[in-house]
This record gives sequence, C-alpha cells and structure tokens, in this order.
Amino acid sequence: MRPSRRDFVTWVAAGGITLGFSRLAPAQAAHVADGEAAPAQGTPSRGRGRVDGRAKVTGAKLYASDFRAADMAGWPSATAHGLLLRTPDATHTFEGLALDMLPAEAKPTVVVTAADLARMGTRVPPFYAGDLLCPVGKTPLYLGQPAALLLFETFGAFDRARTLLRDAAPLAFGAETGPLSGPDYIDLRFTRVAGAKPGDPDVYSPLQEGWVSPGVLDANGRPIWQPLPVPEGQPYARGATYGEEIRKGLSAPGPGVLVLDRTFETRATDPLFLEPECGLAWYEPGAKALHLVLGVQSPFEAAEAMAHLFAEADGAIRPSRIETHFAPVGGGFGGRDHTPFPLYVALAAVFLPGRPVRLAHDRFQQFQGGIKRHAFEMRSQIALDRKSGRMLAFAADHVLDGGGLANYSASVAAVGATAAIGSYDIPKVDVTTRAVHSRGVTAGSMRGYGTFQTLTALETLVDEAASALKLDPIALRRRNLLTTGGLSMTGNPWTVSVRTAEILDRLEAHPIWRNRAQEKAKARAGTRVGTGVACCTKDYGTGADCALGRVEIDPNGRITAQCDAVEMGNGIGTALSNRVARALGRAADHVAVARIDGYEALGLVTSDDPYTITQEAQDAAAKNPRWVPAISSATSASIGAHVGTQAAAQAARIIFRFGLWPAALALWGLHADDPRRFLWEEALWQDEHLILSGFAPLAQADVAAKAHEIGGVTGAQAHAFSRWSWAQAAFPLGGPEDWVTEVDALAVRHGGGAFKLLDRSFVAFPPTSLNRVGTAFTSSCGTLVRVEIEAASGALTIAQAYSVLECGEVLSLDVVVGQAQGGFAMGAGHALLETLPPFEDGPGNGKWNLGDYTIARASDLPLGRLEIEVLPPVSAREPPKGMAEVVMIPVVAALLNAIHDATGRRFQAVPVTPAMLKGALACPPSPSPSTGAPPAPSTCTTASP
Repeated sequence: MRPSRRDFVTWVAAGGITLGFSRLAPAQAAHVADGEAAPAQGTPSRGRGRVDGRAKVTGAKLYASDFRAADMAGWPSATAHGLLLRTPDATHTFEGLALDMLPAEAKPTVVVTAADLARMGTRVPPFYAGDLLCPVGKTPLYLGQPAALLLFETFGAFDRARTLLRDAAPLAFGAETGPLSGPDYIDLRFTRVAGAKPGDPDVYSPLQEGWVSPGVLDANGRPIWQPLPVPEGQPYARGATYGEEIRKGLSAPGPGVLVLDRTFETRATDPLFLEPECGLAWYEPGAKALHLVLGVQSPFEAAEAMAHLFAEADGAIRPSRIETHFAPVGGGFGGRDHTPFPLYVALAAVFLPGRPVRLAHDRFQQFQGGIKRHAFEMRSQIALDRKSGRMLAFAADHVLDGGGLANYSASVAAVGATAAIGSYDIPKVDVTTRAVHSRGVTAGSMRGYGTFQTLTALETLVDEAASALKLDPIALRRRNLLTTGGLSMTGNPWTVSVRTAEILDRLEAHPIWRNRAQEKAKARAGTRVGTGVACCTKDYGTGADCALGRVEIDPNGRITAQCDAVEMGNGIGTALSNRVARALGRAADHVAVARIDGYEALGLVTSDDPYTITQEAQDAAAKNPRWVPAISSATSASIGAHVGTQAAAQAARIIFRFGLWPAALALWGLHADDPRRFLWEEALWQDEHLILSGFAPLAQADVAAKAHEIGGVTGAQAHAFSRWSWAQAAFPLGGPEDWVTEVDALAVRHGGGAFKLLDRSFVAFPPTSLNRVGTAFTSSCGTLVRVEIEAASGALTIAQAYSVLECGEVLSLDVVVGQAQGGFAMGAGHALLETLPPFEDGPGNGKWNLGDYTIARASDLPLGRLEIEVLPPVSAREPPKGMAEVVMIPVVAALLNAIHDATGRRFQAVPVTPAMLKGALACPPSPSPSTGAPPAPSTCTTASP
C-alpha cells in the first residue's frame, strides 16, 4: 500500500524557499489512515502495549529506508541511487577521482564534486561549517570527509560500482601536508566557591558571573588557563583566580585531608542504530519542488538547513519549495540529531532532476561517515576530610576530540563539565574543558552526551576514595549527596525532585550488595568474584526545548493526538497516548508523531537564538502574541516524555476543563452557581467513566457527545517552550479569569467548528539568565553488578545486576523498563567491548564493520538476572522526567568498580578487555601511596584497549 500524499503546511520561507512538512505514514493495514498508528492495547490506567507495535512486528513499510519511489503517490516509479565517496586520507592533498577501474555498466550517470557545488552557488549551513565535498588541491578536513557524490540511474550500476569501489582506491592524493589544524571548538572554565556555611550565597559561581573562557592562547593554540593581567582577560580572571586557589589547596593538602589525583580515558564509539542513515528525494524541475523522505531526530532543523543550502543557488537547481516527509527513525541515540546527511540527499536529487534518488549508507559507510561519541581525556582531583568523609574540593581538566566538524562538540563539552561532580555537594569546584578539532570522524550528540565520560571517571574515583578511607562505598556517597535545595556546581538548585538518597537506600538493601562477601567467599577455584556499585544523575532537556501538540475528541469519544517528537524506538507515540488519556479518559484511538504540520492556526513566528538572546530582546519579541523563542525541537536529550508530550497534554487538559467538564456538569444537572463546579480537579477517570464523589459515573462517550452538543472545547492546538522551566501564558477560554497554562500559543475548536487562535493576554517566558545554569532538570539511577572473572583467560561474566531509577510520572512502564534494559546493554558494551581507534586505524578509513566492532550480545548480558526497579513518583502530580540516558551511565562505573573488587586493580580507561584482565590477574597491583598520588609504575604490563 502506498502512503497517501498529504497537503503540506507552510511554516517559514527561508531565503525565499517555502518549507513544507508532513509525516510519512506507515504503509500498513488498510484500516489505518495516513498519519495514524494502531491504537494502544489495554487500558489507559495500565498504559500497556505500544501504538507502533503492530507495524513494527509485522514488518510494515515504516522507516525511510523501507521506501522507494514506487511507494510514493505522485512520484515517478523508478528509483535512481546515490553513493558518497569519502576520503580515507586527511594528510595529503586530494587530487581528484580515479574511476577508470569501473566498467561501462558500473559508471555513474552524474558525478558531483566541490567544483559543481561552487559553480551552482550552494551554501553550507553554519552548523556544518566546512566543505560539504572536499575541493581538489585541498587536504581533506577530516577522515571520511565526502569528496564526491556519484549518481546512478539503475540499481545494477550502483550495486556493481559500490562493490568495486569498496576495495579500490577511487580517490587520488598528492603531496603530504600533514593534518589540517583548526582552533578549539570551545574552551570553558567552570568555577564555584560556596558561601561559608549552608544557605549563604556563593562567593563565586557561573550562575552569578556567566560562563567564562580564557580567550588567550599559547603558541600551539591551546588556552592559557592562568589568569593574566591583561584587560581582555578580566572577565575570565576573577573565576580563574578562585580556580587556581582551589588547585593550590589540592596540591598541598593538610594532614587531615585525602587527595586523589587520577586520569581517565574513554574512546570514541559508534551509536550503531539499526537503520543506517537513508533518504529518498525527487526534484521536480517544472514545479521547482524538492520532495524528500527522511528519518532524522531533528525534522525542523533538517528542512531549514536544506533551505539554507539552496537559498542562493543557481536557478537550475534552486527549488522554490521543499516538501519533506518525515518517517519514524530506526534508532537514533543522538546520532541522527543535526546530521549533515539530509544535505547530501537533497543534492543528489537536484543534480539528477526528474529522477527520484535514494541515498543510503551501508554499514561500512555509516561507520566511516556517521556521527560518533567523543573520546575524552580527563584528569580529576578530589579532596576529602579523612575523619568525616566529606568532600571538600574537586578539580578536573577535560579534553575531548570533536573530529573534523564542530557539530555539538561545544555543547557536549559544557554538559560533561557541568556534570563533573555528579550528585555530590562539593563546596569548591574548578573544571576546565576543551573541545578540540582533529582529523578524526566528526563527533556529536550521543546517548550520555558527555556525562557518560565524566561521570564514569567520577564514580570510579569516589569508589577509590571509599577504599582509601575504609568506608562503605554507599555510605560515602550518602554523606556527600546534593539534596533538595542544594546548589549544583554552576550555583543553581535542581528544580525537580532529587531522589538519589532513595536510590542509595534501595541499592544498599539489595541482596547483590548485602551478600557480596558471601559470593566472593564461595567463588569457584580460578574464578574471581567482585561486586560494584555506582549512582548518578543525568539532566534531561537542553535549556531551549519546545513542543507542538494537537488533540481532538469526536462526539463518540474517539481521540486523536499528535506531536512533533520523533519515534526512534523510544515509544513516544505510546507515551503521548497515555498522557493524553489521563485527561480524556481513554487511550488515543489515533496517534501521529513527527508531525510538524497540523498547527496552522497557531501562526507561530520566531527570531534570535534561544540560547543567546538577551532578556531585553526576549521581552521585546514577546510583545508579539505569535512569537515564541523556538518552534520545534530535535528529539534528543531524553526529552520525549517530559517535553515531547507536554503541548498535547496541556491541550488535552484544556479540552477536559472547557469541554468535557462543562458537559459533565450539564449531565449531572449542576447549575452555573453550584460551588461544586470548581471540583474538576477532584474528578477522575476509571474504565472510561468519569467519577466524582456523590454523582453517578458518566460514560466517556456520553460526556464527549454532550460537549459537542453544548459547543464546548473539543480540540486544541498548542505550543510549549522550556528553558529549565515552562513558559506560562493566559488565554481567554470563557471563565471568570483568563486560563493560565504551561503553553505559550493556543488555538481551540468548539463543537464541530474550525480552530481559532486565542491571543494570549499574558506570557512569562523563562528568564534568559537560566541559560547559565547548565541544568535544572535531573533524574537518578543506581546500578549494582556482580561479575565473575576467569583468571586463566580474563573472560568476564556479568552474573547478576540490578538497576533502580526514578522518572516521575511513568507513562508506559514497559517502555521505561525496556529503555533501562537497553541502557544496561549499551553500558556493558562501553565498559567491556566497544572502541574505535582514532585516525587512520579508525572508522574513517572505510574498512570498519561489525566484524571489527563488537557490541554487547546476549551472551555478554545477565539475561534473566537483570532486575529493573522503577520508583513511583513522589506525588500524583509529578510530571514525567527524562530517563533514557541516565539508565546507561552508572552501568559502566559499576562494572569497573566490580572489576576492582574482583582483581584489586583499577582501570583508568574503557573498554576493559579479557586480555587486560588476564594480565592484571597475573600481576599483583602496586599499592597507591597514602597521599592519593597515582600508583607507582609496575613491572607488569597489560594490553591496551
């Protein structure tokens, strides 16, 4: 079945190019209409079943990679194919193509080079600054940089060429230049000095003073962190002076202070989502329309980037309209957030006009060109009072390899740095971070987003501190927890529930922890047993998140709901359905996600950057009732449940309050002056009946029918924005006062009428100063593992594991548990298996595939012995919190701490391989000096990862 072609909604005209958006519906059973998903199974109260489950398990055409031109109504039926040639060399000049080895039947119809892009006047969007195709005569900026785009009219020619080129050398190189150098993507320093006693204002903090960078470089382009007596350094010098004082104290501790000084290293890794990047595009020359099918985490950004690409292009290829269908994503983990891949899909179509073109990575190409996790090098120092175990000071220096393009390196550096002390209350903190350019494959967003690296280093360091102080590791953590109202290292409090103490209590009471000594004592001969623990928090959200949502209820009580969040295995459709059901009495009958269309009535406009806009500019812009700081967010940063469903949840709440509740009052016969009309928050749904004490239950369908009859609100479109708190606005909805809600734009429908925009009478956008906090929303997770290591081989088995987490309101328990199980598997892979070497031996050489890159398999995991516990919300009113990243992070440190418990050796890099474990068990560890300095060199050696 072909998906039907929808009308597109126009949001913006970028550079004179009209942008249209639509969701590509699954080509599945005939009873499911375009834009819909199968209804959830089970009752809303249980929230069981996935709205996308049927399509996925029956193999329906769903993802971008599933579609060809013949599947698209109105498109030509034949599909052409594109192939990106990427350079495996970034130290010699690129001298052009060497395609002579291709036989006639495998030669491309069109070859697109950098010269063609320059001739046609395309522009690189600022986020992807750098050559899209490497020009002849220039050294490639990075390994894996595309050098040419080959277009083939038939699959046979494409497939033959792809096979031949994989083992050939289709690119010619000239003089050796060495790798190109580039400035750091960012250099930041975060310093905080708390007040003399709890409750006192900070002496210095990033929240007070802003984020600072030295701005002064040495001869090698590295930042000079010491404060310099020069005028341009003054904004930085104050914080740096406090930072240097903290480090001076760490280098000369008193007799009652333990200082540990350690390094830690993580390698680059691949997101390894199941569906490699893929797109389908058709340029219609007569209509000058560019049609695309894409699967990305950031639909709005992708469309705007393509418009920027062609805004000043030659008329022969410049589209006047870009219409994009967005499909569900076959896995993301951040790797499809702000990826340049859609730009190449668009270029393929315009350089082969009139022919739909499919551009799809195979796994070799995805390894070579896909976004990677940043490799980190870290040095951490921590000071603790030997008597009390209290943490006194912390300092760290981070260097992360961003690869050849900036992408999200600056943001990852900042997030990793501001998370460097995790969930602990430390009064003196100084952290520097550098995101550096290299010739490596581009690094960007990936699950954990900098905190996987820095929190692994921290949690292993805390475990070592507990050993040095002869304290129970959980007890040491409990003594130093940041509690509700305490200040993080940027100087702000977390503004959500803080539940790390409860997490630690659960970990301490679990049999894995209580029985650790007995398990060690009864280990088989030749086997070492160890137990490890780790606990962490992870922010969710980016500080500039927004959501679009639309909800409608018909006279029979049937509910439709949609949002702009993307389905990428995260179950967002199920979360949306269940959150809407809380207000409207049943799971949505039809759910659509990744919908950027359908909100025309809101008339939204935006301007400036929500992260850098000044308060004055925001206040001025907010006078326009159509203005919002941003229109649509990428689905990333664990925002699906908290952000992705927010606008629809508020829309459903408004439908209940101003549609279903007045209808219920009418059915109960309550008059307008009856004080019980204010009890709408006391009413509840059960088994599709509305219940209020003292009144007969009302069937949901009857209430909906009455709402339509009396002209109540039966539909709502909404937009919401969060900068570590939700924007709030007031709207005239017919009550004695305007209704205040956590959305900033609203349109409603009464009865069966059309949607009408409501002008907000008041709006309060979160202050721009909140851009300094780094994070205000956080979730907690703790993990216990017991490992068994064979001394003879170094083989490690995860014998048993337990993770406990909290995420506020649980919208779908099955999805939450599934995310935690997947997070455990990914954490195990990072700790024990996954690694990508840098540079020429790494994925940029084009030779990597799953035969070389090992991920966790069933045999590596404690199947049947992994327990997941999800804490209930602190209150029935607690909103959902993001949790998809936090469930991965403590797994890595818990495994490293368990390895230490089993072997007596601490590893300062991941992954820890069997060869390393075998070497460690053959070599007794050298004791650490009591000062906490690094251990003395050992005469034994172990294999490197």
